[in-house]
Amino acid sequence: MRTLEERVPAPKDLGVALIGVREGSELELDLRLESVHEGILVSGTADVEVTGECGRCLEPLRFDRTVDLQELFFYSDSESLSGEDEEQHRVENDSVDLEPVLRDAVVTSLPFQPVCREDCRGLCSECGAQLNADPDRHHEVLDPRWSALAGLTGTAAENDAAAKSESDEREES
Repeated sequence: MRTLEERVPAPKDLGVALIGVREGSELELDLRLESVHEGILVSGTADVEVTGECGRCLEPLRFDRTVDLQELFFYSDSESLSGEDEEQHRVENDSVDLEPVLRDAVVTSLPFQPVCREDCRGLCSECGAQLNADPDRHHEVLDPRWSALAGLTGTAAENDAAAKSESDEREES
């Protein structure tokens, strides 16, 4: 068994559209490599800095995440490998490729819909303003098909006053 503590640069595409680990940022690996009958068992943790943006309000996000890693890398001549086990990780030239294992662990640990906080209200659908700063924001949206009837929505007193002024104008003429 060997332990390994390394700081390595993050590989490309370690995330999804809204959130992920920036390429080249530092990954802190704390690994344990054990020789077993079938190959090498790699287990440990990876500390990463996650950056992205909130899926509701588009504010920047940044937080640290520790992900657990555990994978068995089979020896190339192992009897347990058959032609159907193409997806199994293998020991090649006395080394293992941790990038696919790290990618699987980090990407599956990321939130599907990242938010800056659970009660994030997002952006106004009319003007794009942040609703977290102004939660009472609303817009009066009038359907243009009803614009001709907009004058009929006044109170009964307003309608009576308008009707009386129209009748007074007719009498004077």
